[in-house]
Amino acid sequence: MTLVLPPRLTDSAQVLREAAHRRGLHTVQLPTFAVPGDLRAEHLHAGPSFADVVAPALGVALLQAPMDWLALLPREFTKREIHLVPIREAYGLRRPAFIKSPNDKQIPALVYTDGSRLPGPDEVDPHTPVLISDVVEFATEYRLYLLDGAVHTGSRYARHGRLSLGPLDEDAAAFGAELLAECGDTLPSAIVVDVGEAHGCWSVIEANAAWASGMYTSDPQRALDVVLRAAGPHGTVTSRDHPFLRAPRATEE
Repeated sequence: MTLVLPPRLTDSAQVLREAAHRRGLHTVQLPTFAVPGDLRAEHLHAGPSFADVVAPALGVALLQAPMDWLALLPREFTKREIHLVPIREAYGLRRPAFIKSPNDKQIPALVYTDGSRLPGPDEVDPHTPVLISDVVEFATEYRLYLLDGAVHTGSRYARHGRLSLGPLDEDAAAFGAELLAECGDTLPSAIVVDVGEAHGCWSVIEANAAWASGMYTSDPQRALDVVLRAAGPHGTVTSRDHPFLRAPRATEE
């Protein structure tokens, strides 16, 4: 099997590449977004822009959460108001809110003081969907790698909004298990979900595609398990995961 990587590697991607080598996988780091005609590869780990170009050319299927997944989660798991709207509606927002693109980085994930601070119609299509969330200051934040309805690995990545790497907390893992027990059928079989604790309560921060996520201090081999499932050959995608296939977004890269 071969794992394709993008031109620039993060520290996390380098660790994942080493994990792939230890498992006996081949890796190919492409120098550009162009896919050589003779390249045969079954898996991918990269950002959305690269993946949208390279995955279709290689026949790699990308799994991700639905765009409205976070907005439709029961309030018991979010502890805040979250809405998915076209960005043209978000321009009218007159209060601070955390706003981001659902499944890529087209709209930077930031706390915006109001909707006028968002990229304007000269930069993005007015129909572009964005997630609008109440602002929450999390005491701790954790990344969970989920596979086949279980927490497969994970790690802490932040304290009070600042990078702080550490082991996976038992309570964070337990909250992830509770989420999967109640809402596991709303997620693909391989996905990353970030969770956080604020004022003694746990809540979901967001879901991310495993093929585009940093590992922090998660177990590399177990994280690799999730990545390989989340970005693998089209022919191996089960009927359960078909609803979670990513449709490539047009890119100028």
